[in-house]
Amino acid sequence: MGTAAWYELYQGLEYLGNMLDKMWAILTTSPQSFKGGGIWSIITTLNGVIGAIGTALLVLFFTVGVIKTCGSFAELKKPETAVKVFIRFAIAKALIDNSLTLLVDFITIVQSVITDITGASSIGTALEFTIPSEVQEKFDSVGILDGAIPLWSVCFIAHIAFIIIGLILLLTVYGRFFRIYMYAAIAPIPLATMAGQPTENIAKSFLKSFAGVCLQGVVIVLACVIFTAYAASMPEIKTSLDPIKMVWVYVTEVVFNMLVLVGLVKGSDRIIHDMMGL
Repeated sequence: MGTAAWYELYQGLEYLGNMLDKMWAILTTSPQSFKGGGIWSIITTLNGVIGAIGTALLVLFFTVGVIKTCGSFAELKKPETAVKVFIRFAIAKALIDNSLTLLVDFITIVQSVITDITGASSIGTALEFTIPSEVQEKFDSVGILDGAIPLWSVCFIAHIAFIIIGLILLLTVYGRFFRIYMYAAIAPIPLATMAGQPTENIAKSFLKSFAGVCLQGVVIVLACVIFTAYAASMPEIKTSLDPIKMVWVYVTEVVFNMLVLVGLVKGSDRIIHDMMGL
């Protein structure tokens, strides 16, 4: 029965490790190459379709901007005013036409930062979990009449906790990835607001928000790097404890460490907003 409890705990840790491997793979993969690039092809098509709508809105925002910023038609006749207005129009049109290129360039910069961080930290892959040898020995010494059922219950609860933690981490990373796709697809519409001075803040907010989503990946990678160093120094496990207490201490420590990582990953968006004042 002790072996069954050990296997239950081992399965939970293995599942958690697999979730972290998937999370790490997503973080180090560019949106263009994710799932073979099929999703990005759809986003490219959608960006082109929405680009036509953005061009139509460009004229609207430009007209509204001219009406609100120029008190009269005579003021628009002034060369400096006319040049300023049409330069704004040209910039907005260029942003719409090259919206996907602009966002891809920023994604490439962020991915290179992530690559540099992973290279400097030398972790390369996600965390790997192993049960300490002294804990394994305690499992082997437990029989059915020696508390094996409570021991299995503790390991089963830990298994469920690891599944929940792994799913939360993976869903957070997936959520960031799909937010990037949404920003890339709809980019021409908010960027069209750059044509009018009264509405230009919408385009600026869009670009800052997109930057925050991309940089969220950097914060998550940094959280994993810091967590790796933090979790590497596991506390000394007292071998004098009975098996259930020893396993409970070990499981509690692993779950606590993982909850720290969950907090950092879930709070990465807020950290970026606070750092950059978004």
